[in-house]
Amino acid sequence: MPFLGQDWRSPGQNWVKTKEGWKKQSDYENKIVAEFKSCCKDEEFHNGNVHLTVSHELAAKKRSKELMNDNTKVPYFHRDKWIYVHKGTTKERHGYCTLGEAFNRLDFSNAIMDSRRFSYVVKLLELIAKTQLTSLSGVAQENYMNILEKVLQKVLEDQQSLRNIRELLQTLYVSVGGLVQGVGRFALVGNVNIWTQRMDTIQHWQQQLRCIQIRRPVSKGMTLTDLPACLQLRIMQCLSDERDLLSLGQVCPDLHTLTEDCVLWKKLCQYHYTDRQIHKHLLLSERGQLEWKRMYYKLCCCFPHEEQYSDTPQFCTHCYILFWKDTNHPCTANNSDSCCIPVSPQGFLRLFQY
Repeated sequence: MPFLGQDWRSPGQNWVKTKEGWKKQSDYENKIVAEFKSCCKDEEFHNGNVHLTVSHELAAKKRSKELMNDNTKVPYFHRDKWIYVHKGTTKERHGYCTLGEAFNRLDFSNAIMDSRRFSYVVKLLELIAKTQLTSLSGVAQENYMNILEKVLQKVLEDQQSLRNIRELLQTLYVSVGGLVQGVGRFALVGNVNIWTQRMDTIQHWQQQLRCIQIRRPVSKGMTLTDLPACLQLRIMQCLSDERDLLSLGQVCPDLHTLTEDCVLWKKLCQYHYTDRQIHKHLLLSERGQLEWKRMYYKLCCCFPHEEQYSDTPQFCTHCYILFWKDTNHPCTANNSDSCCIPVSPQGFLRLFQY
């Protein structure tokens, strides 16, 4: 069987596409040189500088072509900030889209710098740590750890979202430890020693979080505790996560008393659950009053609520493209938002399961 190189027309030869058809690179180069000589009478063009110029142009074109090639060894070079989600190989598209490729094309490394997308990326990293570690390739593993390191640096600098990153690191450490020990280590891609080193890195990150000292903001006037109780209660009603409410109650006894108010827990129940779900799990106290706090935790066990995110990837059901909303996708540019649906972190993983 004859050898077929990267250029199927002839092994070892470079071809250039022209208006007249495909031609060998040497013939095409000579043609360009002849055109330059006929149009320019300067002597420097006749001394061989034209050949150098054309060679440099062709070399630059070749390098750019190799960078855009899917088989290139240069990672994380993607001009398009979207990914076509397809389940199999067709004549038009070769290969499968993977979770690691989606991380590169959607530029998750820079998405964590956007406060609107930070919580989404952290939640997605946590879900991958729970169920998808064994499906990541070697390059995707390295990319995952790099993104995680950037998340940690952002948290240490901003001193925000400490709880989320702590839960993420703990989940990742437990998952990796379970896979490294015993038979499960054979399911991991890469050397076990590399994963052991990553576990040490995770422990070092956890130690950094434990040693962090929250900087007290410089008081420039009235604080939350200086406000009347009715205004404090109104502010607390804007919280949609019970963990934030409980953390606020640990600040001082007065705030703890306010966080136990039944109005706050009633708002949480009505925010996350429907009336039908609430009516199925009514709990009454001895005095015949509704216990909204107990009802909320019972509803959480029966109907786990989905978290809310400021910005999520969009999936176009028309062209099967996954993209961030501000990337000027053609479907959104044509005012056809009806075919674009937001993708939750759980839905994101389901798109890349085979």
